Amino acid sequence: MMKSIHQSKSGDMFAFRVFLAVAAHRNFRAASVELEVTPSAISHSVKSLEQRLGVRLFHRTTRSVSLTDAGERLATKLRPAMSSITDALHEVEDCRDAPSGTVRINASDAAVRMILRPLLARFLRYYPQVHLDIVTDGKLGDIVAEGFDAGIRLAEAVPQDMIAVRLVESVRFAAVASPEYLASRGRPTVPQDLYQHDCIRFRFDSGAIYRWEFSRNGVAETIDVTGPLTLTDQILMVDSAIDGIGIAFVPDFLVTDALRGGHLERVLEEWCPPFPGVCLYYPSRHYVSAGLRALIKTLKPNQPQKVDA
Repeated sequence: MMKSIHQSKSGDMFAFRVFLAVAAHRNFRAASVELEVTPSAISHSVKSLEQRLGVRLFHRTTRSVSLTDAGERLATKLRPAMSSITDALHEVEDCRDAPSGTVRINASDAAVRMILRPLLARFLRYYPQVHLDIVTDGKLGDIVAEGFDAGIRLAEAVPQDMIAVRLVESVRFAAVASPEYLASRGRPTVPQDLYQHDCIRFRFDSGAIYRWEFSRNGVAETIDVTGPLTLTDQILMVDSAIDGIGIAFVPDFLVTDALRGGHLERVLEEWCPPFPGVCLYYPSRHYVSAGLRALIKTLKPNQPQKVDA
C-alpha cells in the first residue's frame, strides 16, 4: 500500500523532495515510485508548493512535464542544499550499531545477474536493516539526478567525475549460435560475414541498437547487424539463439551453461578479446552511507575502505 503524504512526510522539506524528484524524472508517476507515495499526493504537493510560492514550477501537458524558468532556478539552488541535508542525516544514522536504511542501485541487467545476484541473500542476511532498491535499465542515466546512491556499469561507461570501484577486472562478449543454425547457414569466419547471417539484435532502453564490436591484432570492426529479432533482454537473446533463430552477441558468462551443454557454439572467438571490466561507481562529492559501504565491502572485501570521504 502506498504511504500517505501526511505520514511523517509533511511540510516544506518533503515538498522540496517531491519537487526535485519530479524535476529529475520529468514524470509525476516516476517520482511517486521513488518517494513511495501516490501520484495524487505528488500532484497535490507540487500544486501546494506553487501556491505558496506564487509561481508555476512546471509546464504540464498530458504527454510531458518540464520545468519553467522559475522551476529551473529553484532546482539549481535546492539540489546542493538538499544534498547537504541528506548527507548530514546519513552521518547521524551511521552512529547506529549496524548499517541501515535504503541503498538505491542502478545497474544493467547483466551486471545484476553476474555481480549482485550471487551475494544478495548473504548480504541481506548479514545486514538485515539494509534495504536494497535495485533498478535495472540500459539508459546509462545520471545516478545523481535520478536519486541513486551508486551505479554498476562497464568501466568504459562510468562518468569521469565518479569514484569507481573495479568489481570485475575484464569482461568478454561471445558470439554464439545453435549447432542447428550453424549446420544450415554455415559459420562466419570474419565479422563482415555477419551481414549474410540472421542476427539477434539488442536495443538499449534509450532506443539505440547496439552495434557489435570486434577486434583482432589491433584491428577493430564495428558491425551494424541485421536480423529477424530485436530484444531488450539478454537472457531472451540467449534463449532465442538456442532456439535457432540466429546469432547472438552477449556477455560470455550468460552462455556458460549453454556452451557446456552443447546447446550453443562460439563463432568468431578470436575476434572477441576481453576488455576493461565492471565497476561500482558513486558521486565523488556525496557522503557514502554505511549501507553502501557495507555493500562495497561485500562486493570487494579487499577494497580499501576510504569511501566515506
